[in-house]
Amino acid sequence: MIETTSLARRGRPYWVSSIWFYTALVTASLATAGQYNDVLNIGDPAPSWSKLPGVDGRDHSLADLADKQVVVVVFTCNSCPIAIDYEDRIIAIAKEFAGPDGKAALVAINVNRIKEDSLERMKERAEKKGFPFPYLYDESQQIARAYGANFTPEFFVLDRDRKIVYMGGMDDNSNPDMVTVTYLKPAIEATLAGNKPATTETVARGCRVRYARERRP
Repeated sequence: MIETTSLARRGRPYWVSSIWFYTALVTASLATAGQYNDVLNIGDPAPSWSKLPGVDGRDHSLADLADKQVVVVVFTCNSCPIAIDYEDRIIAIAKEFAGPDGKAALVAINVNRIKEDSLERMKERAEKKGFPFPYLYDESQQIARAYGANFTPEFFVLDRDRKIVYMGGMDDNSNPDMVTVTYLKPAIEATLAGNKPATTETVARGCRVRYARERRP
């Protein structure tokens, strides 16, 4: 508003200042978005979460993982067949890097609101599969929106400073027998070694996150 008034006083029409203002907003937005992510870019601080209920009956926060060098966040759910295809691979990654004495942590978050993705159904799924990682529920869907997550599964690797160093898919094929390139594991290994992952962003493949439509005021 200050800039608009100032420009008007200099003899520039209001619409010129408006165009300048909205162009600046769009440019700033593009500068912070990744190649495949409309919200976050590599190197951005990771959005934090707190008091999200887990299938273990406890509330969980990102701050609980302060002693971990690397945190892997995966947005997933019960209802997506592609997410289900990845479950065994996610479990394997968790067992390799995120055991009790591991330097990394893996956290799965579900934000879908349909009955199949309810917290009670999540508990059943986690028990059936023996998930060795926290499986959290965010009914508000805000944490997934903050990460710009659009698919299940979609992965984010956070470094010691909790900045985004990798985001996207785990590998290049939902069929484990047809995978030719892996992305997530090398990203974790590189980050644990204090290096930048060779590949920092890829396209996530899966089902669309079931976001509730936001009503405009």
